[in-house]
Amino acid sequence: MTITQVPPPTAAPPIGLRAKARIVAAPDGRGGTALPVLAGDGPLALRRLRPCGRQARVCLVGAMSAPLGGDVLGLSADVRDGAALRLQSAAATLALPGRTGEPAFYDTRLTVGDGAELRWLPEPLISVRGSDLRQTTRADLAPGARLVLREEQVLGRAGEPPGRLVTRLTVRRAGRPLLDQELRSGPGTPGWDGAAVLGGHRAVGQLLVVDAGFADRPVAARALGATASLTPLAGPAVLVGAVAPDALSLRRVLDSVLREMDAVL
Repeated sequence: MTITQVPPPTAAPPIGLRAKARIVAAPDGRGGTALPVLAGDGPLALRRLRPCGRQARVCLVGAMSAPLGGDVLGLSADVRDGAALRLQSAAATLALPGRTGEPAFYDTRLTVGDGAELRWLPEPLISVRGSDLRQTTRADLAPGARLVLREEQVLGRAGEPPGRLVTRLTVRRAGRPLLDQELRSGPGTPGWDGAAVLGGHRAVGQLLVVDAGFADRPVAARALGATASLTPLAGPAVLVGAVAPDALSLRRVLDSVLREMDAVL
């Protein structure tokens, strides 16, 4: 009798891509900011740019198409006490459909220490027809931290309906909640395109500026035209929310407020 050994079954491959990127920024002891950790894999490639004053600069470059359905991506940035970092992206991020219909996940975690500053200014996220993306951004700030954060979403490419998109922004300062909000849009989400939410617009975004200086120089709430508003938060912080017909119009609104906030503080 011949006995044949059958190999054990192999684990099923993951449905999509798993990729992470990590950045650590710390004072370099000479008045600038060093980057002791700058690591990314898969589509999350990190490129060091020329510094500006004490501010280190990093660009996130999409090395391959992502996120697709089933992908799980993670980005973390830790800006330690006294450091300054500007984090940007080279191009818009396209949320694309996958082969199985599974959602994609993209999680960003930001930590900013005392006397530190993080400017997180990525290019827009474009929700492509048939895609399904769950995006979360979480920021933990020390009492003396400064954060400038811009988020922009474009719902569909030119002439196409959007995919399903869920975005959530959670910010804590000194261990206490500062902001926690979620936006759902696309197929299967009741009322997302109605007058109370997007009102037919296809670009939506927000600008959050957290700075202890607002305690001494508060900013009053006001409308910014017909489809945007500025709201002071108990933090101290300022939040700008806007919708627009396209990405260019949205960026103009957010950039104008950012220039104003930089001049005030």
